Amino acid sequence: MLVDLFWCFIIYLLYRFIFELVIPITKTISRMKTTVSKMQEQQEQFHQTQKPNQAQSAKPSTTNINDEYIDFEEVKD
Repeated sequence: MLVDLFWCFIIYLLYRFIFELVIPITKTISRMKTTVSKMQEQQEQFHQTQKPNQAQSAKPSTTNINDEYIDFEEVKD
């Protein structure tokens, strides 16, 4: 009788462990994998659409470097 109760308790603990911890964790991991893969695909598509736009906007700068230079004077005490 006592042994049967012990095994029932062990089976109950295993059941709770599997259905309340293991299965939810595996479902969450699979959802995360699909979400990450979708985000990576979107990022790749975004980069593919941005490359032609960047090639057009990558024109050489016509500003003069001397116009942006600020003379530095050292201040002595």
